[in-house]
Amino acid sequence: MAEETKGTFDPKQSRDQEYRDGSTGGRAVRPRDAATLILVRNDGASPRVLMGQRHANHKFMPNKFVFPGGRVDPADSRIKPIEDLRPEVARLLLARMRGTPSENRARALALAAIRETFEETGLAVGRLIPTPQSSKHKDWNAYFSIGVSPALGALEFVARAITPPYRTRRFDTRFFIADAEHIHGDPAQVAGSGELQGLHWIGIKEAEGLDLPNITRVVLAEIDERLRQTVAAQRARAVPFIHFRNGQAIRDVLGS
Repeated sequence: MAEETKGTFDPKQSRDQEYRDGSTGGRAVRPRDAATLILVRNDGASPRVLMGQRHANHKFMPNKFVFPGGRVDPADSRIKPIEDLRPEVARLLLARMRGTPSENRARALALAAIRETFEETGLAVGRLIPTPQSSKHKDWNAYFSIGVSPALGALEFVARAITPPYRTRRFDTRFFIADAEHIHGDPAQVAGSGELQGLHWIGIKEAEGLDLPNITRVVLAEIDERLRQTVAAQRARAVPFIHFRNGQAIRDVLGS
């Protein structure tokens, strides 16, 4: 682990601007596993990422612009992808995993990112297969119905963040990134569940001017730096991990 850096993530700003603070002074809520997928289009003058705005009535980050994502569902651990995670990505996901680390849990995180992205945007990241798969989970079944299977080798793991302990809803979120070339169909045809409104592709610098959660701003800066590097350098890059210790925001890294 690299040297820890304090103060790169402002917990007071998070408390004041991002969530409703329901702290009662009791024990911290245990974080739930969650995953986010950052889709990047490189077919223009500069990279664009897909973002949408959360509704005002959401208890978690209302009105904020975010990447597609959500919590892991038990069904995610039962899906068999056409292509597994690259070993290096699996290793990083297993690093400092809470509870009992397993490759199946690591795989489920990536699958959750693909499922949530499909649900919220209608975009299916995967590979065409001759015989469609099926699932009892309605969202996975809808994904499989278009004839694709998850290709996890397309995903890179770029950041991890755990919600501060004073929140009533907490998530241990893994952020993945994938090129839009891995989307089955036209990336411009965005039509999801409506959970995110105003979905659109936006340049990174333009996105920095939106009403963003603190962590989203940190991740945007990270991917901006990554996308300036060669593929080899990106894959060798350590993954930032933002969490809290004794009320203090800590940023360290996984994989160094």
